[in-house]
Amino acid sequence: MGFADKVVFVTGAGQGMGRAIVRHFGDAGACVVAADINADAAAAAVAGYGAKGLALACNVSDPASVKSAFDTVAERFGRLDVLINSAGIGSVDAFLDTPDDNWMRVIGVNLTGTFLCCREGARLMQKGGAKGAIINVSSTAAMSGEGPSHYCASKAGVMGLTRSIARELAASGIRVNTIVPGPTNTPMMAGIPDEWMQSMIKAIPLGRMCEPEEIARVAAFLASEDAGFITGQNIAVNGGMAFI
Repeated sequence: MGFADKVVFVTGAGQGMGRAIVRHFGDAGACVVAADINADAAAAAVAGYGAKGLALACNVSDPASVKSAFDTVAERFGRLDVLINSAGIGSVDAFLDTPDDNWMRVIGVNLTGTFLCCREGARLMQKGGAKGAIINVSSTAAMSGEGPSHYCASKAGVMGLTRSIARELAASGIRVNTIVPGPTNTPMMAGIPDEWMQSMIKAIPLGRMCEPEEIARVAAFLASEDAGFITGQNIAVNGGMAFI
């Protein structure tokens, strides 16, 4: 898959899936933009890529911060070819005990953040004339309902957002798809109780968690010309987990 000199913007790039995605595209010769609320983590993600790497501090739930990040990309590279929205947070809250601010925070990052980045990213793709690809990241929790209500709702919203904007942006040659990972070996999983974790692993026919690099490889496929006729789809990467 050829990504030499393609401009690839990744949110949540400081760790986990986002960092793996940045490294995968960077190693393939892309110009990689690592956006993360932690500026130091973003810088570490693009270490070694020289002028082809750009680290940005970005709060995806803040419209002004998102616009500033994409304006910087426009100034530096003049266009955008691929956007991957992997920024995400969670919080272990029982539904009846969920604080209002936790609900707003999770929805703000996972769903509103994806919307804001998709909007600014698509505008930049259209401006640069690129037939771009947008890849959002949801979760099997959106289908199974296993997990805190705010997390499940936010990730289900991402899937609906993808289907809607894929139809709207198709005429511009911009494809939009969602990766739907199963339990993945990332720092976000560290806060999940062990009993819950073991229960999730038992539900995976392949008998293990996904690795971030496996998500990166699927992202690369969806961003490539090999996936040129795929848009509006939710691609499950979950080791065979099944849902009704």
